[in-house]
Amino acid sequence: MKIKQISVFLENKKGRLFEALKAIAEKNINIRALSIADTSEFGILRMIVDNPEEAKNALEEAGFTTKISNVVAIGVKDKPGGLAEVLEHLFKADINVEYVYAFVEKSGEQAVVVLRTNHLDKTIDLLKVHGIKLLSWEDILAL
Repeated sequence: MKIKQISVFLENKKGRLFEALKAIAEKNINIRALSIADTSEFGILRMIVDNPEEAKNALEEAGFTTKISNVVAIGVKDKPGGLAEVLEHLFKADINVEYVYAFVEKSGEQAVVVLRTNHLDKTIDLLKVHGIKLLSWEDILAL
């Protein structure tokens, strides 16, 4: 199952992260997970939020460049090597993981991580075959 993620381009300067988060907070949008990748000049803020379309609109109104893309959220055994077990299946299937980040909350006894790969549909099919729990949008909102 695909989950919508919003990515926000941020100049790497004081206050830009605050301004982006304030823009969505003012629309009562809740962040479920986030990640920031940065360089000296700019960063990309990636978020799973409870209303991606409204978040995109709020951020663009505030002058930010945004993009909505699909990712996969999965349940991973919450033990040493749990994520490595999942990534091994992708590696063997020649699927490249572009990035990964985790939720703060668990889904039952499993940690929750977000994956973006170069072949998302193939990734979903492969994870299903190996019995790896794919989280739905409803599962994410319930965390």
